[in-house]
Parts: sequence; C-alpha cells; structure tokens
Amino acid sequence: MTSTGLDSATRQRFQERAQAEGLVDVAFATMDSPVGSLLLAATARGLVEIAFTRNGTRVDDALDELARKVSPRILEAPARLDPVRSQLDEYFNGHRVDFDVRLDRSLMGPFARRVLGRTERIPYGSVSTYAQVARHIGAPRAARAVGNALAANPIPVIVPCHRVVRTGGALGGYGGGLDRKEWLLDLEGARGREQ
Repeated sequence: MTSTGLDSATRQRFQERAQAEGLVDVAFATMDSPVGSLLLAATARGLVEIAFTRNGTRVDDALDELARKVSPRILEAPARLDPVRSQLDEYFNGHRVDFDVRLDRSLMGPFARRVLGRTERIPYGSVSTYAQVARHIGAPRAARAVGNALAANPIPVIVPCHRVVRTGGALGGYGGGLDRKEWLLDLEGARGREQ
C-alpha cells in the first residue's frame, strides 16, 4: 500500500500512525544505486528483501510477493529503512566492507539459509566457488543446488551472493544480472581472488 497522492506532511503522519498502531508488518522504500533502483523491505525482525527493480514493474511484483509470503499489511515507510539505505550508500561509495543490519530470513528455506549463511562469511574482496560453498555446508555434490539458492537470495548485496563464482573464476549466474555481479566484484576488488 502506497501513500501517494498525499502531501509529504500528511503522508508522514499517516505512516507514523499506521506503524504506531501496529498496522504495518512490512515497511518498504526504494533507493537509487550504481547498480540500479533497489526496493528495500523490512519486517519487525529485520531486512527481509532487497529487490533489483526495472521500469517500476519489479516493485509491484516484489510487493505482491511480499504480500503473499509475509503479510499484506505493507506500507511505504522510507524512514524505517534509512539505516539500511545509509549503509548501502556507504558500501556503494567504497566506505563500508561489512553491514550491521538485522535480517529477517523468513523468505529463505532451510537449505538456502545454510547456503546464504556460509556466503555471509565470505570476506569483502574475496570470492568462493559454488563447489566450495557446497563442501562447507556439508553437501559436496550440491554445487548446482547452491547456485539455485544463491539465485533466489532475497537479500542480495548485504548477503553477498555475488562473491560466489564458478570453479576457474568464471562469473556464473546472478539473480540481478551478470553486469551487476561484475560491478559489485569490481567495487570490492574481488575479481580472480578465490578464498
């Protein structure tokens, strides 16, 4: 639910009252970044999604999915996501290597949680392979399944699935597109630096 058509003061009062009365389960905001427009969504537990958007259509798709999977009580509430946006800005400007953001992992299944939990431990400026991640989580034959879990990562950038590449250094896939993966790895100086 967006609060468009209202002046900013009225919109802010509406957002504050809805949140104060417990009517908002998912707050969202958008932000521009060097890798395109991002939709950020958070629950009371933490950041639940970062979605790459194109032409505005992905925003609606992402909000529809959040309504189905988390809660239909969604409100645009940028102030609630200001700390996340600030940390992302610092990262994109080369001034942050780690994030201090609470995460809501409710959009991740058990296998994906293991994969993405391991992925979170890949340091800034390093890469790992799908096979290495599979071995680290105790599923050495599951490199393809690891790739699928990474492609469905609901919190890219902060959960750095871009740091996982194919054995031999080829980029592999990326849910946000290979151009974004390449940009993020270049930002971190991680191209060709396996862990």
